[in-house]
Amino acid sequence: MTAETGKAGENCVASWLEERGYEILERNFHSRFGEIDIIAKRGTYIAFVEVKTRAPNSLVSPLEAITPAKQRKLTATAMEYLRQNPSELQPRFDAAAVCSRGGILTVEVYLENAFFAQ
Repeated sequence: MTAETGKAGENCVASWLEERGYEILERNFHSRFGEIDIIAKRGTYIAFVEVKTRAPNSLVSPLEAITPAKQRKLTATAMEYLRQNPSELQPRFDAAAVCSRGGILTVEVYLENAFFAQ
């Protein structure tokens, strides 16, 4: 997968979230710990969303690519975001699996609370 495909997958998920009433707060938030693809809010939740884009013939499922080590980095990065941007919203870690078929990207799976803070 290219960086361009990854960015297109993130765009696909951002649009998907907005269609469902989420407000995108930040894209590609960086800290010394890592990066969070999308930070969005809806209702009483702030969602830290990891996006994985794969071809349909990929040997590794997109969600399996979010390893415990990656979860720890995402947790630390989310904590840094909340330090810089205090919020009363309940934090949550979500994961989105985007599949590319014939050049068309679709959100195949979206998991709220995909994992808990590590």
